[in-house]
Amino acid sequence: MQIRKATKNDASGIAKVHVRSWQETYQGMISRDYLNSLKVEDRKPLWEKSLSESADTSPVFVAVNPEGEIVGFASFGKERSGNFKADGELYAIYILKEYQRGKLGLRLLLAGLDDLLKQGYESLLVWVLADNESRRFYESLQSQKAGEEVVKIAGKEYIEVAHIWRDLKLLHQTTIEKL
Repeated sequence: MQIRKATKNDASGIAKVHVRSWQETYQGMISRDYLNSLKVEDRKPLWEKSLSESADTSPVFVAVNPEGEIVGFASFGKERSGNFKADGELYAIYILKEYQRGKLGLRLLLAGLDDLLKQGYESLLVWVLADNESRRFYESLQSQKAGEEVVKIAGKEYIEVAHIWRDLKLLHQTTIEKL
């Protein structure tokens, strides 16, 4: 499995993983109608814009299977809220269900951490729905709970939890050790 920096040409593949991952991950948590309404063609322009405007400062990395298909991605950049003492943020990490549990998440995270460290970032924040089992991934990397907020998705309220790593170099080392 190859991990590489995404290009604008990857927008369609990333959009497919984004939509399918939401449908797989949030099944039974978020309304079926909402999940079924998610469309690749709606997400693709957002990824094209992101990959062309901020590729250097907000890197995206993709996991590509031997057939050349994108099966996962991770997106990073500057912490957006300004409410936490973190300068970096993991915006998203999604992997198709059949490719999970094979350390792809760690490999995608490590690629992003390498890039953020080169840019001079020192800390990292990530938001995850409290009911999302994937939160254990972040907890296993010794994150600290930094806060929570209520978010509305498809008219329903959910608790979203912020996890933080104050020392990006330590997170980098922990990630390497888990690989």
